[in-house]
Amino acid sequence: MFHLSFWEKQSYFTGIDVLIVGSGIVGLNAAIALKQKDHRLNILVIDRGFLPYGASTRNAGFACFGSLTELIDDLSRMSEEEVFDLLLRRWNGLKRLRSLLKDANLGYEGMGGYEVFSADDKNNYNECVERMSFFNSKLQKLTGHREVYKNADEKISQFGFNKVEHLICNRFEGQIDTGKMMKSLVNKARHLGIEIINGIEIEKFSEEENKVVIQTKQGFDFKAKQLLITTNGFAQQLLPELEVIPARAQVLITEPIENLKIKGTFHYDKGYYYFRNVGNRLLFGGGRNLDFEKEKTFEFGLTEEVQEKLDTLMREMMLPKVNYKVEQRWSGIMGLGSSKTTIIKPISKNIFCAVRMGGMGIAIGSLVGDEAAEMIINR
Repeated sequence: MFHLSFWEKQSYFTGIDVLIVGSGIVGLNAAIALKQKDHRLNILVIDRGFLPYGASTRNAGFACFGSLTELIDDLSRMSEEEVFDLLLRRWNGLKRLRSLLKDANLGYEGMGGYEVFSADDKNNYNECVERMSFFNSKLQKLTGHREVYKNADEKISQFGFNKVEHLICNRFEGQIDTGKMMKSLVNKARHLGIEIINGIEIEKFSEEENKVVIQTKQGFDFKAKQLLITTNGFAQQLLPELEVIPARAQVLITEPIENLKIKGTFHYDKGYYYFRNVGNRLLFGGGRNLDFEKEKTFEFGLTEEVQEKLDTLMREMMLPKVNYKVEQRWSGIMGLGSSKTTIIKPISKNIFCAVRMGGMGIAIGSLVGDEAAEMIINR
C-alpha cells in the first residue's frame, strides 16, 4: 500500500473544499468558475490520466454549432423548443469559452463549415433544402444574420472533392486547437491557485457527516467537503446509475500536404464522419455508425473496419489524386445518451455531477462548468 508523507498530505490533500474528478473541459471550467465566484475556496482537480483522460484533448476541435441534417434528425426525437434551446446553449457556450480564453489562446478560426452530400444522399439533401429557410428564420433571432445556412455547390471543385454533388455552408462553424485550449485552461486554473494533480484514480467514495471520503486506487484516502464528478464518457464507472453511454471516436491526421485545398470544417453522412484542415494537414474522424455496439466502450483503440472506411473515403472523396501519408491515428471516448441534454445535478448532499456532453464538449463545456459551479455554490 502507498502511504502519503506528512508533507504531501498537508500540502495537497488537507482542507479541500471542492474536489473535482476530471481535468477536462468541464472540470477545469467548473474549477475556474468556482474560484471566480469565491476566491477563498480550496479546489483540487484530479484525473487518472497523465493528460485529461477521455475526449478533451483527443477530439477533432470542432466548435459544433450544428449541421442541418443533425438538426433535422434532432427534431425527429426532440421537441422544437428543446432543439433550439440546445442551439442556444452551443451559441452561449462558445461565446463564453472565447471570452474566457480569447481566440489566440484557443487557436480559434471561424472559417465556416460545410455539410457534404454524395449521390447517395439525395433525399437528405432535398430535405435540407426544403427546411433551410425554416432554420434560417429561427436562427436569425439568435445570430442576427438572415443566412446561417446556404448552398455552396460552387466550392466543390475549389476544395478538390470527388463524388460530392452538393455542399451546404454553415457560416458559424469554427475550429480550435484542442491542445492550446486545454493548456490555456490549465494555465488559467493554476494562476487562480487551483491545484491540479494527474495520475490519481478513485476506487470508491462515500459520505461521512459533512465530508466526502475518497479512496484511491493508489492506496491512500483523503476527504473533501464536496465532490464534483465531470468524467463525462467514463461517468458510469463512478456513478453506474447514470444514463451516460461511452462512445469511442476514432481519428487520424495526415502529414503536411502541399497546397491543401480543404479549408474549414466538414460533416458527412449526418455527421458520423467529419474532417477539417489543421494548417496544411487533413484531420478525419468518425465511423462509429459502422458498428454502434462495438464502439460503446470505455477502451481506447482502433478497429480495422473503421480505419479502412476512413482511409477509403479520404482517398476517394476528400483527397483524390493527392499524394499524402497518414501521420497519426488515435481515439477518444465521448459521453452520449438517449437525450442530448447534459446531466448537471446533485447525487446527494455533498456529491454532484456534470456529465454527458453528447459530443458537444467544446461548444457547451464552458457553460456546463459554470452551471455546475453555480449548483455547488447555491447548495
